[in-house]
Amino acid sequence: MNTVIQKIQGDVRDISFAEGGNQTGIPYVTAWRFTSEKIQMPKIENPYLYIVLDGMLRLYTPSGIMDYMAGQYSISKIDTPLSGTVLTFSEQQDFLALSIEFTTHDIITAVLDLDNDLIKKIMGEDMEEQEMSISDLAVIQSVDRLFCAMNQTVRSEFLRKNIMQEVIYYVLCGSCGKQFLESTVNIGQSDEIYEANSWIKENFRNPFTVEELAGQRNMSVSLFHQKFKSAVGMGPLQCQKRLRLTEARRLMLDESKNVTEASAEVGYESLSQFIRDYRKMFGRAPKEDIRTIQKRLKK
Repeated sequence: MNTVIQKIQGDVRDISFAEGGNQTGIPYVTAWRFTSEKIQMPKIENPYLYIVLDGMLRLYTPSGIMDYMAGQYSISKIDTPLSGTVLTFSEQQDFLALSIEFTTHDIITAVLDLDNDLIKKIMGEDMEEQEMSISDLAVIQSVDRLFCAMNQTVRSEFLRKNIMQEVIYYVLCGSCGKQFLESTVNIGQSDEIYEANSWIKENFRNPFTVEELAGQRNMSVSLFHQKFKSAVGMGPLQCQKRLRLTEARRLMLDESKNVTEASAEVGYESLSQFIRDYRKMFGRAPKEDIRTIQKRLKK
């Protein structure tokens, strides 16, 4: 794994590099470089793979705190955070990552070619742990082959498309397979719902109504709510609440904000309501939860 990652690092560092996103010359593949601790995650509408190449990344998601080292990857979901925190930088004092965007059509094409038994295993979470580990490694190896194919004297779009299908296959068989498959189906259901969810992610601190969101998309409130819940797995206001509480947790952990400051910064007008919602989502009151996490992270 280390050898493959180092090889990809070399390919990426050969690109003329700037802060933020950089074109690699490969369609749908972007190289990311950051020198600041807080970084922006890609704003990509299609599902994407985010591979850490050099450094260590922490993402705060409604599902929990996720840390990624070089060679590990995350899969975009509909609730992917807008930002992450770099825990460690490379020897060059930067953080390096790669995003690979997939069209829904590409993923569906790959899924249609899978055996029904394999799809059932993925959705039923019946894949063996060793199988998933091997597939996760194969994802990185396939990305390396993608760079090799596109760096040849005669570039081949045919090879690129086939290697991209290979990447999708291994992602589906890996540790994030079910999540990847579900998010693809959900996003594919409705572009306007994905756009609405993206808007909420950027404006969750501000008050809004479901009526306003539905009106912007010329839908009835009931239809919009039904479509949103089907695609995202929760209603718009519940989504806003989860984003507020997750960001408040990050503010208390990363920026040492106290409970009152964090609740106000994410848009809560009532401190008592914030504490009730926080306890309901995370299982503990804010102060207790932060102390518990800090102890666990120090181990």
